[in-house]
Amino acid sequence: MLSKLIECGHTTKAISLPRARHPLHAMPTSTGYDLQTSPSYVWDGRARGQTPFTVLQHTISGTGTLRYENRVMKVRPGEAMLVIVPHNHRYWLEPGDSWEFFWISMHGREALRVHEMILSARGPVIRLGAATVDKLANCALKLIEGHGEMPGSASAIAYEASMALFDDTYGPNEIFPSSENSLSRAMQFIAANLSGDLDVDALARVAGLSRAHFSRSFAAMSGLPPAQYVLQERMRRAAKLLLANREVPVKEIAALSGVSDHNYFTKVFRRTYGITPSEFRTNGMYMAKR
Repeated sequence: MLSKLIECGHTTKAISLPRARHPLHAMPTSTGYDLQTSPSYVWDGRARGQTPFTVLQHTISGTGTLRYENRVMKVRPGEAMLVIVPHNHRYWLEPGDSWEFFWISMHGREALRVHEMILSARGPVIRLGAATVDKLANCALKLIEGHGEMPGSASAIAYEASMALFDDTYGPNEIFPSSENSLSRAMQFIAANLSGDLDVDALARVAGLSRAHFSRSFAAMSGLPPAQYVLQERMRRAAKLLLANREVPVKEIAALSGVSDHNYFTKVFRRTYGITPSEFRTNGMYMAKR
C-alpha cells in the first residue's frame, strides 16, 4: 500500500465534512504524501489554532527535525512522529536535508485519548512495524481516493488508523524492555491522576524502581525530571479545562489540575504560556508565547 500511495505523487487531501448533529469521536482532517526539500518547511504546535488534533507523520526517506518541549530529536527513515496540537513542539527541515513522508491528521475525543496513551507509552518518535505502516498507508490512500466523503466512512478510516497504532503499541507481539514498561506505567499513572498526589516516591513505587533509578531513567526517557514533567502535564490539562469549561472559576481549574495554591498556579501557568489563566481563557492560544 505504501508504494501505491507514493505512486499518487505529491498529494494533500483535506477532509472537510459538514458539522454533524451527533459528533463522531475520531475524524480525519487531512492526509497526504510529500517530499520536502526546502528549509522553509516548518510547523509550530503552538501556532495552529485552539482546536485539538493529532498529526501522525511517517518518514519514508530523508530526515526531519522535531523539538518536543525541551528535547530535539531526528525523525529518520522508518520512524513516525506523533504529536498533538496545541502543544509546545516544532518540526522542520534542516538546510541540505530532504524529508519524504506521508501523514494522517485527525481530531475527536477518542482519537485524542488513544494518541495521548501512545505518546505516554512511546514518546513522540516511534518505530512502527512494517504491517502497521502498510495499514496506515492504506488508510491514507483510501482517504485520498475519496472513501471518506461521508462522516461514518471517514470516522471508520480514522479509527482504523488509530487502532493500528494501538495494536502496534499494546498488541501481543510488541515487547518492551522491563524498564520501559515501568516508566510507561508511571506515565500512564500520571495522566490518570493529575489532580491527585504525584510525589516522586509514589511514582517510583508505581514503576517498581528505587527513587534514584526511577528519577534517572524517567529524565532520560522524557527529557524532564519527574516533578517537572508532572507540573508540565498539569499545565497542559489546565489549558484544556480553561477553554472547555469557561464557566468554572480559575481557582477550581487549578484544583482540578492538581495545584491547590491559586497564586502558585497562576505563576506557573504564566511561566508556561506567557499569559495568565484568565487571559488565556479570554484570548485563546494565539496569545500564548511562541
